[in-house]
Amino acid sequence: MKTRTKLSRRTKKVKRSSGLFIAPSFLGVLMFFILPFMVVIYYSLIDNPISGNFVFFENFVNIVGNSAFRKAVHNTTVFSAVAVPLAVLLSLLMAIVLEAELPFRSQFRTFLLSPMMVPVASIVLIWQVLFHYNGAINDMLGVFGIAKIDWLKSEYAQVVVVILFLWKNLGYNMILFMAALASIPKDILEVAKLESATPLQTFFYIKIRYLSSTLLFVTIMSLINSFKVFREVYLLTGDYPYDTIYMLQHFMNNKFKSLDYQTLSAAAILMSLVMVVIIGILFVAEDRFGKDVEG
Repeated sequence: MKTRTKLSRRTKKVKRSSGLFIAPSFLGVLMFFILPFMVVIYYSLIDNPISGNFVFFENFVNIVGNSAFRKAVHNTTVFSAVAVPLAVLLSLLMAIVLEAELPFRSQFRTFLLSPMMVPVASIVLIWQVLFHYNGAINDMLGVFGIAKIDWLKSEYAQVVVVILFLWKNLGYNMILFMAALASIPKDILEVAKLESATPLQTFFYIKIRYLSSTLLFVTIMSLINSFKVFREVYLLTGDYPYDTIYMLQHFMNNKFKSLDYQTLSAAAILMSLVMVVIIGILFVAEDRFGKDVEG
């Protein structure tokens, strides 16, 4: 009985001390994440912050019928659908290539990581120099007799932003994949080699399966970053860019400037729900794939 009493007291003491350690983090999450999100939900359900009359789902209905919002959703969806798979596949390909004993491998890796160390404003300045109407790209095209293109004010504008997104994010994704490739058990790879497995078989049946969790993480991070590309587009083109690069955050930024909090809040909640659904699907797919690997 005494031993049980001591154990229960010790357990209570551990729980109490654990709670004290967790409390600051919990208060921080509550203050800076949960409460602001509750405020956003409140704003999305009222007519305006002054009168505070509840209109329930009216703001959501209005925003779905808003042509600027639909255009922003379409552009963001197209951009993410193109940029995210490219960011994952190209970084994986580069990681596989750099896994081999190639000359100047460390220099190439440093070059790909350099965009992470350069401020966004500097990156945008480089892109403006390259893709301006009188920029370097048009000068190069002129050598071959191709007419000048106003890249940032044409249907090619989203291609420019995709290239910028890839240049900025490929290095980080590549390092993650390289770390994951290095953690694959060597004995399994040696067994595959002894069994006369081809490099493609080794990659698809062994390596890609061990990379499933890293693939999930890189995909989620690339998806989140694709929704944050507004910063670069804004510095390149301002509040109202060419139609194809008018993103969701442009819409939200303009609503914030006009103090239309209820529309802004409704748009933020809809975007959050879509992100939760997509990430949930990715987690389910990775979980099933992981079980398949264990089996």
